[in-house]
Amino acid sequence: VEVKEGQPKSPVPLSSFPPLPSERQLLPGTMEEMKKEEVKEEPKVEVKEEKKHPSGLTLDERFKLCRSIGQECISEVELRALLDKHPKPIAYDGFEPSGRMHIAQGILKAINVNKLTKCGVKFVFWVADWFAMLNNKMGGELKKIKKVGEYMIEVWRAAGMDLENVEFKWAQEEINKNPNEYWMLVMDIARRNSIARIKRCATIMGRGEGDHMPSAQILYPAMQCADIFFLRANICQLGMDQRKVNMLAREYLEHKDVRKKYRFKPIILSHPMLMGLKQGQAKMSKSDPNSAIFMEDEPHQVKKKINGAYCPPGVVKDNPILCYTEHIIFNRNGELEIVRTEENGGNKLYKSYQELETDYKEGNLHPGDLKPAVIKAINAMLDPVRKHFASGAPKQLLKQIRSFKVTR
Repeated sequence: VEVKEGQPKSPVPLSSFPPLPSERQLLPGTMEEMKKEEVKEEPKVEVKEEKKHPSGLTLDERFKLCRSIGQECISEVELRALLDKHPKPIAYDGFEPSGRMHIAQGILKAINVNKLTKCGVKFVFWVADWFAMLNNKMGGELKKIKKVGEYMIEVWRAAGMDLENVEFKWAQEEINKNPNEYWMLVMDIARRNSIARIKRCATIMGRGEGDHMPSAQILYPAMQCADIFFLRANICQLGMDQRKVNMLAREYLEHKDVRKKYRFKPIILSHPMLMGLKQGQAKMSKSDPNSAIFMEDEPHQVKKKINGAYCPPGVVKDNPILCYTEHIIFNRNGELEIVRTEENGGNKLYKSYQELETDYKEGNLHPGDLKPAVIKAINAMLDPVRKHFASGAPKQLLKQIRSFKVTR
């Protein structure tokens, strides 16, 4: 609008300005950006899902199942890390073929092996034929020792051990395949340990430190320690009586040059020892048939042995019948039924060992009612083994084993 000089200025009409944009028109641009700035979204935290294990079990489930085997585990942190990182760990146990097999070797070992293989662990049995000879088992006769080894494998097969992820390696054969590797290991372990340290391991052979020992048995602990590394074992799954030599293996890796080669210390997962049936027997003994229940014992033999076993009313400590109830029956079946008259409390199904132990300690469960239940449960477990050795080649093998004299 042209305004001449001297003329009053008139206000500019609003219509001459462009219209103000509405909020709707601002949303695609500045308004939406402003709103985004006002409301800041919380950063999303990604939760990593646990990779599915071939066993179908979670890491927690596998750790719990493996850990349930051991009275002692050295160490739990290492065991969990192994199960988490290693696709197929190796567990091992070495056994001397030394005569008929009792339920501690037969049933308890089958339970433990099945637990480990269920978790994806490969189990290697070291059939320690040379070790049995060194320890004077079966009179030191290697042919007899090998026959006993064959018999023990047959027992485990019949007892329900899942052999899909189990391998049996005979010491003599495997050592002779790689003698240089094996004996270099044995000598290296021997030169790094004193005679006194090696003698402390004498108990692994069922002998005391003060017992008379031929020099062959001084060699034994260094060889057993070497086995662990020779077999590339990640887990030593043996009994508590083998703890000293397993600790020797962990000590061996404290040397820096050794640690560079083998990296990780073997994990010790030691199962408890089953007591002998007589009072004061810390473990079953093959040399005393009445102290142990053997895998092919007849039903009447099992009954006689258990009925005669030490089992004082109300006493829990060092009670072999309670020991078998906990580590054999509940460990495998998860329950035990007590059958008794109404006057004595009536029938009762125990779903946990702790409940049964409490009742026994408080006098609510008598040995006269407990023992028949234990007899029935153990005979049911041994029945497939008895049938396996009732005919054919297994029958002849058992007959041969029974004819051998047990020596120590």
